[in-house]
Amino acid sequence: MGAASVDLPSIVVSSGPMLNGKWKGQDIGAGTDVWKFSEAVRAGDMTLQDFMAAEAGMSRSKGVCMTMGTASTMASITEAMGMALPTNAALPAVDARRYTLAHLTGHRIVEMVEEDLKPSDIMTREAFENGIIANAAVGGSTNAVVHLLAIAGRVGVDITLADIELGSEIPLLVNCMPSGKYLMEDFAYAGGIPAVLAELKDHLRKSKTVLGGDIADYADGAECFNRDVIYAFDAPVKPAAGLRVLRGNLAPDGAIVKPSAATDALLEHEGPAYVFENIEDLKSNIDRDDLPVTPDTILVLKGCGPKGYPGMPEVGNMPIPAALIKQGVKDMIRESDARMSGTAYGTGILHVAPEAQAGGTLALVKTGDRIRVSASKGELTLLVDDAELATRRAAWAPDAPRVTRGYQKLYVDTVLQADRGADLDFLVGKDTRIPDRESH
Repeated sequence: MGAASVDLPSIVVSSGPMLNGKWKGQDIGAGTDVWKFSEAVRAGDMTLQDFMAAEAGMSRSKGVCMTMGTASTMASITEAMGMALPTNAALPAVDARRYTLAHLTGHRIVEMVEEDLKPSDIMTREAFENGIIANAAVGGSTNAVVHLLAIAGRVGVDITLADIELGSEIPLLVNCMPSGKYLMEDFAYAGGIPAVLAELKDHLRKSKTVLGGDIADYADGAECFNRDVIYAFDAPVKPAAGLRVLRGNLAPDGAIVKPSAATDALLEHEGPAYVFENIEDLKSNIDRDDLPVTPDTILVLKGCGPKGYPGMPEVGNMPIPAALIKQGVKDMIRESDARMSGTAYGTGILHVAPEAQAGGTLALVKTGDRIRVSASKGELTLLVDDAELATRRAAWAPDAPRVTRGYQKLYVDTVLQADRGADLDFLVGKDTRIPDRESH
């Protein structure tokens, strides 16, 4: 976003993921397995001692999460958009080739300055479309949506939430957690993003890269070395697995769901809502044995969007209620105006816009209301008639702000909604006041 704002020659080199976690002879993934193990502890299926032992073996080196979480998702998208050198996304942080890549990146940025090759030359609409397509293929994080929208806003490219649907028919090709079983180290050894781009070659848009050529060049000579990690386009892990945008009276400006990490049966569902008015309500009540919920219930969390819980935290992957965990329930629909970790799995409906604090329909939902979800139709509907909603709206008032001064107040007063990238409104668009480069 900063590079897009100043539009000076820029190139990305990521830190790279950690090595695979190891515990009791198996590979485990930071984030994804943490969620599974923590639920197992709550269900009484895993001891706290085993949980701590697994945690100790999970982060064995420096680097970002070794699942296809948000960090590796954005590194993959960055490479697919041509803003990084080939193989940047997946090489482990401690792999010697990561250091070589950093060295080559240093050489290349000097050449880019001499060529005056800027982010706006690379991050065109076509590049963003390639990023959206690649995100679908790798089973990337829902957080990619707000990040892509915000970056596009900074560079001045007209990308909207509707454009995320460009990836909806792209199959899942990468068998990595949380949508699959492998980890980023395995993905790197299997061929990484160049091998994925080779599978996507008939779907990529022509787009310039930091090397000056076309993104298709990144796939030249690329091979897949493990078809259980990177699948072929015509024999994918899952078909049509890209992020879906849902709209309806409950999300007039859109919401996001990630089919590749969801339970298929829940992507077409109708059920009663159980509402948590805020994060404190959730934390206080989620483990009540008498919580009146069933596997068909749709958990609704309010007040956790950009304004309601400043920063739009990753609390959208709500825990399964203790009452259901003990029955063996592994997934249920969880809906909120929050984000969720890219390492998380399950049927989360996220980024509901407008958020509750901004007066979105989400603010009006009551426990017992019925909600209909249809990922195939892109619909999210609160089954309450307009007259009743009007009555509720007349009685509604936003919560008192959590902050009243300083940077946080500036943030709350100027932050855009999730469907516009949750950036600050005065930062959208490139800075046109950059002095002439010759003077520097």
